Amino acid sequence: MRTEHHRREKILIIDDSELNRAILADMLGEEYDIVEAENGLEGVATLQRMGPEISLVLLDIVMPEMDGFGVLSTMNQNRWIDDIPVIMISAESGSSHIERAYELGVTDFITRPFDALIVHRRVVNTILLYAKQKKLVGMVADQIYEKERQGNLMIDILSHIVEFRNGESGLHVLHVRTLTELLLRRLAQKTDRYDLSPENISIITTASALHDIGKIAIDEHILNKPGKLTNEEFATMKTHTTVGADMLKNLPIHQHDPLVSVAYEICRWHHERYDGRGYPDGLLGDEIPISAQVVALADVYDALTSQRVYKPPLPHEDAIQMIADGQCGTFNPLLLECFQESSEQIQASLSGDTQAQRDRREMRNIVQEIHRHEELTASERTLQLLEHERMKYSFFAAMTREIQFEYTMSPSMVTLSAWGAEKLGLGETIMDPFHNKSVLALADPKWIHGLSDTLHSTCPDQPVITYDCQLHLDGETRWYRIVARATWSSDEPARYTGAIGKAIDIHDSRMKLHALEQMASHDTLTGLLNHAYAKKRILERIENRPAANFALAIFDLDHFKSANDTYGHSFGDRVLSHVAEKLRLSIRGGDIAARAGGDEFLIFLEYKTDIEPVIIRIFESLCGKYEDFTISVSMGIARTAVVGCNYDTLFHAADQALYTVKRGGRGQYRFYDETMKKMLSAISPIDSDGQGGDTPPADKKGDGQT
Repeated sequence: MRTEHHRREKILIIDDSELNRAILADMLGEEYDIVEAENGLEGVATLQRMGPEISLVLLDIVMPEMDGFGVLSTMNQNRWIDDIPVIMISAESGSSHIERAYELGVTDFITRPFDALIVHRRVVNTILLYAKQKKLVGMVADQIYEKERQGNLMIDILSHIVEFRNGESGLHVLHVRTLTELLLRRLAQKTDRYDLSPENISIITTASALHDIGKIAIDEHILNKPGKLTNEEFATMKTHTTVGADMLKNLPIHQHDPLVSVAYEICRWHHERYDGRGYPDGLLGDEIPISAQVVALADVYDALTSQRVYKPPLPHEDAIQMIADGQCGTFNPLLLECFQESSEQIQASLSGDTQAQRDRREMRNIVQEIHRHEELTASERTLQLLEHERMKYSFFAAMTREIQFEYTMSPSMVTLSAWGAEKLGLGETIMDPFHNKSVLALADPKWIHGLSDTLHSTCPDQPVITYDCQLHLDGETRWYRIVARATWSSDEPARYTGAIGKAIDIHDSRMKLHALEQMASHDTLTGLLNHAYAKKRILERIENRPAANFALAIFDLDHFKSANDTYGHSFGDRVLSHVAEKLRLSIRGGDIAARAGGDEFLIFLEYKTDIEPVIIRIFESLCGKYEDFTISVSMGIARTAVVGCNYDTLFHAADQALYTVKRGGRGQYRFYDETMKKMLSAISPIDSDGQGGDTPPADKKGDGQT
């Protein structure tokens, strides 16, 4: 059962200030679920994990680890910005900051200190604005799985996206389709000059939705400019005809499908005029395909009667008169007659045109066509309709550039979309895929069987799965995400019968995330873990094995400053990298090593009875020569058996032991004991009673023993 209408929208707040996050959470928490991230890296990780659940991001710009611009760049790289709106929050009101943020895709800007009313209103408006887009995405997903009415609906959605960018109402595409169908049927009754069979009318009507697809390449500032366009801007605007046509012309497959051919005609020539004064090619009279002529007239009428950024709508009667008087260009006289004769029908059709009404008209037309072609059997007509739907489906599948598939258990068979088959280097139909060598060469058996097991584990109420796997294509192994819907019989009990779905290439985004995670967890110079991530790993280890014996060792390089002063900082960096490599080779598989900062390092070790032999081995392996510089280390060690399992206490105790060594002459190791309790520390100078600075140094232990 679906419960989406009960789900509260989630807002992700990315801000390094806990106070700012708390203020925003208080303002919005009653109406929305709040998710928090204290820096950019944590925010990116949250988006990777929860992306589809996030309705809005409130993003600070100035943050440690990764600033807001870094987050926006990552969201652009992964195309998250297309689905998740971002409102920038910052005390920085400089135009350069704001301009850069808008260039990276932010929807709005809120300054601190926060005004509760303004914050709430902008959040609500932004979420509502994007709700329509998310709804459309959901509709697309449902249609892919159910394979119902895919051709028309997918093309409509694609066209509506263009209209949305153009600032037009979402009804423009529907109106053009309705007018196109109405005029074509009227024209077919009036003359046999054109080949206007019911099938061709259906194809032209469907293709009309793509007439402005080329506008997807036009800058929004030009598309939505309220005033008159400059000559240069108008020249750019006119290119949408050739851009749309080229998009269709360059499809790798289906070039000979009627739908593609007609869509090409409409895209390229729907701004031609009957007197030859149109663009882009200046075609004259019936040099212009009738498909483009009809769509041109429908487009002009709807432009006149609709609200646009540059004008208010005109009444129906005024629009009819302007077109008849030639104020909007010249049109085919016969087509104008049809247009004027259908005036009342046009007004009635558009006033209440809905998807349901269009569906009823299409069904009525199919019935009428069957009666007109009595020589066709019902089976033959069904086959024709199925082929027509297959053609539209194939057209859209090619444009999406996704590997789409259908699997049936009995018989065991996989059917691929044409583009998917070409991408995989397989035939469109594969029998017995689990034993097909070409299929098995695409992926390791564990991925194939894993996908099969995952699909089998579904149920009729929850049939949709998401499965990430690796595919071997063109000599390269890449990550793909498979989104599939299992199909179940209507028997009692229901039987698993197969699946439909698609495979999407996610390799680049996955690698980018891995790189970000690597940056967040590792020291860039040495490749060891950084302190923050090491602490996280150590806390997890202690939590999972609370009864085990652990030791934390902290060491730094003796007289390291002299290496930088004598040989330069570049040499110093090489020394640190050398020590890190020595450390990496000397620790055991389960040990944790990290660079704490500067020339300080830490090691976290588990032991059973005696840790000192391990410490001696590591200590001795670190000392030696690097070129002309003598490497000597000072090390302090604290054991959980002595100081407990609290990380901060453990770290501070090891730090105090290190300080004892440094006060005693360096080049040694010492284990923490109670005599060091009041000593200052080497890295984090904290002491329990505030008097560590007056405490005399401990006795030197020349042999490193406790």
